[in-house]
Amino acid sequence: MKFFIDTANLDEIREANNMGILDGVTTNPSLMAKEGITGEQNILQHYVDICEIVDGPISAEVISTDFEGIVKEGEYLATLHKNIVIKVPMIEDGIKAIKHFTKKGISTNCTLIFSAGQALLAAKAGATYISPFLGRLDDISSNGMDLIAQIRQIYDNYTFDTQILAASVRHPMHIIQCAEIGADVATVPLKAIKALLNHPLTDSGLEKFLADYAKGNS
Repeated sequence: MKFFIDTANLDEIREANNMGILDGVTTNPSLMAKEGITGEQNILQHYVDICEIVDGPISAEVISTDFEGIVKEGEYLATLHKNIVIKVPMIEDGIKAIKHFTKKGISTNCTLIFSAGQALLAAKAGATYISPFLGRLDDISSNGMDLIAQIRQIYDNYTFDTQILAASVRHPMHIIQCAEIGADVATVPLKAIKALLNHPLTDSGLEKFLADYAKGNS
């Protein structure tokens, strides 16, 4: 399973990349705003800055919701860097735009997926990735993992090339469950990635090894 980091924070991106396990980055207008990145030119430059850190797919989200606007924005974003993936909302004009981008060889990420039907339409349009938001489904007492499993089965039934990019991942168990189900990618906050490192038996085992080494070399 590929690991993407879901942030606009350059320090967090560098830290995850330096671990040697990072495959890409996703971000969105809310994450940009959280880092104080506002204004079109600043946002565009920030995408380029991210691309210079990580050699992998970098999702850049369009703001337009009409076909012409999505296409215009997306085609321009694609010129910023070869690793840019156009992040398009799951709406009717978004599906039309994904089909347009697919024909032009531009990678896409269909975002705000909350049902298997939406995932099916995005795959039919040729989306490179789809982003089901499992954490937000959990928030409304619906099981986000059930959706990931349902999409996995549908895609396998018809050998779609579209990759399942599990989004709105909240904690390390989400990551493990996505890996068990067979999600192609999980996009996660840095704290969830680092939480995978932790286990009390690892800590106590290392402490004992070091203590025994110190005794034998004192």
